[in-house]
Amino acid sequence: MKKIFLFAFAVLFHFYSSAQNQEITIPDTKTDWWGDVEGYLNQQAKVTLNLADEALLQSPPSLIEDLQRKMALVMIDNVMHEQKAPTRPAVQNFLKRRIQKAIFEIRTEKVTSGAVIWKLYDHAFVVKTATVTIGFDVQRGLPSVEGFTLEKELMQKLIDQMDILFISHYHSDHADPWVAEMMLKQNKPVVTPDDFWNNQNFYALVSHPERKAALKHEIELPGKGLKLQFITYPGHQGEKITNNVTLVFSPEGLSFAHTGDQSNLKDFSWIDNVGDDYKVDVLMTNGWSVYPDHRLVRGFRPKLTLPGHENEMGHTIDHREPYWLNYNRLGDPGKFPWVQMVWGEKFHYIPNLKN
Repeated sequence: MKKIFLFAFAVLFHFYSSAQNQEITIPDTKTDWWGDVEGYLNQQAKVTLNLADEALLQSPPSLIEDLQRKMALVMIDNVMHEQKAPTRPAVQNFLKRRIQKAIFEIRTEKVTSGAVIWKLYDHAFVVKTATVTIGFDVQRGLPSVEGFTLEKELMQKLIDQMDILFISHYHSDHADPWVAEMMLKQNKPVVTPDDFWNNQNFYALVSHPERKAALKHEIELPGKGLKLQFITYPGHQGEKITNNVTLVFSPEGLSFAHTGDQSNLKDFSWIDNVGDDYKVDVLMTNGWSVYPDHRLVRGFRPKLTLPGHENEMGHTIDHREPYWLNYNRLGDPGKFPWVQMVWGEKFHYIPNLKN
């Protein structure tokens, strides 16, 4: 009798364990999450981000956002402002699949007019015209969070496409030494301030242009057989951190400005005059540095502004800038045209036409 009982117990335990394992490995079919708070929060993030993905495909970046897109952006904000969001597999997968899609598009998109601009993670942008592909502050994610760093194999596909990389300042959410080194190994220019990476063996290969508002530089793109002109403005993050603000001129006559983490009131001595000196097509700026009365935008006078640095997962929640706050900061897009983009999205900028 004892043997029969033990056998029956073993069989029941086996089936119970199998059912539990099946439930764990197929979370999409679970009907309750009692006792599994972490699993519940991850599954909720997964469901939310999947729905946001679908909505964004139907409502891509535009000057005028419909309700569906606005709701999708707030859904993303809500997920990203949970304390442990960077460690959630659902958030990590959201990042990776969106960047994978963007890199595929960068590799395959044929640009015949204007420029196609992709927003990658954080404040990274890639601009592609008919002749050049330009990277700004491209990096792989959060090196301090396992699973929130993009694979080198994937990033190499992007590096193969970029002709030049501009880096605003030394913070790891903007500057990635591995990305820079891989660019340099392909004899592609990397342009940075001169106050970091001096302990790297590739430091001497990096371009460190003079930071001067009135000085237009010219740099050769060996793989293209052409030269690119740009200005490196003497920007700062706060009082002490050197932050290059770059204005690049494409061979087609388009111009693209990237501000990095520009945030210093004293620098308005030159910011106020940028639009007087040069035509700026697109301004890619960190969202919180628009300043009262749109002073930064008034200085650059771009035809289009693309805010960035939203949902930086290395920041505390109060500075993990949400998309919804851009409406307060940038205001009516009819007055100063602006378009906000999620990681991995693209926008086709065509000058003199309504996008």
